[in-house]
Amino acid sequence: MKRLRTLLTAPVIGIFGLALVVRVLYNMIGARDYYPLHDSLTYQTIAFNILREHCYCLLPNLPTVDRAPLWPAIIAAIYGALGPHDRTVRLFLCIVGSATCVLIYFFARDLFSKHAGLFAGLFAAIYPFLFVYDAWLYSESLYIFLLLAFCYTLYYLQRTLRWSLILLSGVLLVLLSLTRPNGPAILALFLIWAFVMGRAKQIPWPGVIRSALTVIIVFLALIAPWTIRNYEVTHAFVPTAVGDGKVLLGAYNDKIADPHYSDGYYLGIWIIPTESTPQVADRFPANCAGPCEVTRDNTYKAAAVQWMQVNISKMPYLLALHFINMWQTGSQEADLAINRFPDRPASRLVVTMMQIMTPVLFALAALGLIVTLRRRWRDLLFFYLIIAFTIIQCIILYGIPRFRAPIEPMLIILGAGALWWLATLRKKRSLLRQKKSEAAAEAVTVSVEKAIK
Repeated sequence: MKRLRTLLTAPVIGIFGLALVVRVLYNMIGARDYYPLHDSLTYQTIAFNILREHCYCLLPNLPTVDRAPLWPAIIAAIYGALGPHDRTVRLFLCIVGSATCVLIYFFARDLFSKHAGLFAGLFAAIYPFLFVYDAWLYSESLYIFLLLAFCYTLYYLQRTLRWSLILLSGVLLVLLSLTRPNGPAILALFLIWAFVMGRAKQIPWPGVIRSALTVIIVFLALIAPWTIRNYEVTHAFVPTAVGDGKVLLGAYNDKIADPHYSDGYYLGIWIIPTESTPQVADRFPANCAGPCEVTRDNTYKAAAVQWMQVNISKMPYLLALHFINMWQTGSQEADLAINRFPDRPASRLVVTMMQIMTPVLFALAALGLIVTLRRRWRDLLFFYLIIAFTIIQCIILYGIPRFRAPIEPMLIILGAGALWWLATLRKKRSLLRQKKSEAAAEAVTVSVEKAIK
């Protein structure tokens, strides 16, 4: 109880409250009349089949491995407890998103100062590229929270090697992997981080080895049941889910590289394979599930690689577009409320906020990255690894603001670090001027005394 009172301070309550109000209002006004489409409809359909058919299926009685299981399972749990209303799921995401803002506050406060933490938390509460993801049924909000919590756990792990923190790191890594199928990559980044912490003598080598082995064991033990289930369904090794083939084929095809197709709207991003490459997609039935999904995914990958080899001269331009597009200040995501209901005043307000706040954040984050590299790199090493991984992932697959979402909290924290550095620099200069003034006054006093004598 005492620990809870320590955590529930005025800044925490204020940031959480502001973030929650912003998100709930946006859901009530900006996302009014929203209903699931695209990926959100896929997640909801799986959730319904979990409840009604007792099957992790996209189509009734046809088990799927096309999506990671945690988010559909959470939707199913909420629907089972409170009824099949997507508003309740979006309210849950409002709470998750508000908790992310509090984590951002804690992280920036612990890294820099209380004022930096307040800036970071309040900025996160009203930053559009965080709250727009709390008004649909995609997995972004959950993944953002889990990844930031994992980073925060590692920050404290390098200060105190407690078993509770080590186990929590392993559990969070599993939850990340069950939300998106890139867990092995995050595990690899964790092992790189642990190795560097050992080399830098930030963590003793016995602690590094103990932490790494424990996290690996927890990860493998908790992921194994789902991987075994996938093997029983597909007779193939699928750790979490397939889907890379669909992404690659949608990002590497003639239409995506044609600036005249749809007036360049899809240039350098993604088109669903049934539209971009129907000659490949039509090989598979509409009721493709389980083994068919694995075969389809491998076929899509092979077709995408073949297109790259044939069109190697176009690759530098496409890869550059992928990098540039991930830093857009707007979003083309069809299922976002700002694009579903573009004429609403709330949508126009949010788009304007994106266009104003996002470039400012990028500039501050870039400065924060530069000024923290020298003295705070140990504290922020995992940030740097995740940011680099996200950029590489966007370049290889394709870049859109939604794929930037996992690093938005890190950009805010780096931005707070830039303001902290500027405030520190100003304070140092003020102290230097004060010392010079005192020295000058003392010199005058000495001169006067000598003259009197």
